[in-house]
Amino acid sequence: MRSAISIVAIAIGATLLSHIAIAQSDLDSTSATVVARGGGTTIIQGGTGKSGGFTPVLTTLGFHAETKAGTVSGDFECLARAPENATGSGSAQFTKNVMYVTGQITSVKVTNDVATLTGTAEITGLGSGSSVPFTFVVYKGGPGSAAVLTTEGSPRLVFNETLLEGSFDIVHGHQHDE
Repeated sequence: MRSAISIVAIAIGATLLSHIAIAQSDLDSTSATVVARGGGTTIIQGGTGKSGGFTPVLTTLGFHAETKAGTVSGDFECLARAPENATGSGSAQFTKNVMYVTGQITSVKVTNDVATLTGTAEITGLGSGSSVPFTFVVYKGGPGSAAVLTTEGSPRLVFNETLLEGSFDIVHGHQHDE
């Protein structure tokens, strides 16, 4: 009798383990894979440019792109700040919100240590608009790494940025151009 109960217990245990393994396998096949992510503080090369008096601009940005079942998704956030005064008192206090970009990433292409993220964004301030197409090209690394944000609104704007604090991570082995 004991051996029959033991055999039944072993069979039940094996069945449960089998179901757990299948459930884990199903979970793994539907989990998202991160392709690119990062965040930090950047400085825009040339600031506001000649027409803006070369006022410096700092950005705080964050992004992530992932794939799940062949579909690319992710988010992009970028807040650009400039000082209230271009020179003199307060010129190093970046308190003026000059642009905010909040977008959804719909495509990502990875080549070596570079990711090109594209999508559409809501933009306030400079280049404001709704459903504005954007491209964010980001180079893997820490401080000193480069990024280029291009917004395709009217006017088309291109921001060459250098990472001051934070990091950008690109996961190798993913070639997604959805």
